[in-house]
Amino acid sequence: MIGVQRELKQAGKPYRSFEILNLGKYERQYFVGIDPTLPEEQRKAQTLQREEHYLTLILSAYKAERIFQLSPFHGKKGSTVVLVGPIDAPVTLAQVNEAIDACRKNKISKADILGFEFEMGLVPAIQDEARQKGVTLSLKYIPKDVFDRRAIERNQVKFYDVAYVDIMPKVQGKTVQLHLKDFGVFYRQDDLDSLGESLKDGGSKVTIDGGQVVKISKDKSGVVSREILTKKWTDWIDYWAVDFDYESRKEIITILEDGEERQVWTGNYIFENEWQSFRTKSERRLELMSGKYDYPEKGKYKVAVKVIDIFGNDTTKVVEVKI
Repeated sequence: MIGVQRELKQAGKPYRSFEILNLGKYERQYFVGIDPTLPEEQRKAQTLQREEHYLTLILSAYKAERIFQLSPFHGKKGSTVVLVGPIDAPVTLAQVNEAIDACRKNKISKADILGFEFEMGLVPAIQDEARQKGVTLSLKYIPKDVFDRRAIERNQVKFYDVAYVDIMPKVQGKTVQLHLKDFGVFYRQDDLDSLGESLKDGGSKVTIDGGQVVKISKDKSGVVSREILTKKWTDWIDYWAVDFDYESRKEIITILEDGEERQVWTGNYIFENEWQSFRTKSERRLELMSGKYDYPEKGKYKVAVKVIDIFGNDTTKVVEVKI
């Protein structure tokens, strides 16, 4: 769609804008029966009623069992404890640290934290910190497929690990460019040893292990081999975009309170796509240096970079630039 816009613009022809609408926190509230237009007290009461249904739903999709005696965790998957993040807010650093402390207190070595959104900048620093404390920590996105009963029944729901983005602003006068330096993922789908054993002689399967797409093959004599298909970190990226003045547009919503509507700021900002580089079927090259952006005046600005990987997962990083 962006390519069509560019072609029309270059040809001097009119074109329409479009929006990308994600399954946001307000839509997720509706999915589990929480009406965000209710007064706050009623909304809290309804939230408590639905919380158990929500936790059961997520843990069922994750193939984990519900537990009650090990706060702040909600479930367990084998020897790994599982914490489910809130439905309408990002998982915060404080929540992650609480989980790490609980693991150390209870001598637990593995924890998975599931969330629709995560506070920016958690990965990979918090995982390195947890590892130093003896805890193997995984942060995983809850996919919107958890609300599709058929997807759960068909075992099609995949929880992908949170990725990290490394960017470097290059400032010259009032002009800035963004250099995309690195993108890291920690995805894992199958246990490679058991997968190799389950293959028929002469068979193969493509899977994900340690942040790499891997092809596992078994020849006719039963020898198993593996081939890494992702040769470099850029192979994981489908699309990336930049908002050069991220805090210029606040997210405003309308709520109903005491029978009257009023507008409130959610505390978040709207990402405006001001530059992007993306792959097509015919053009696989990805630009790693953004276009130049000129600021109207000197000052400090927040720049946001959004990366969409080949599975459609969204990772955002915000940095401050001084002009």
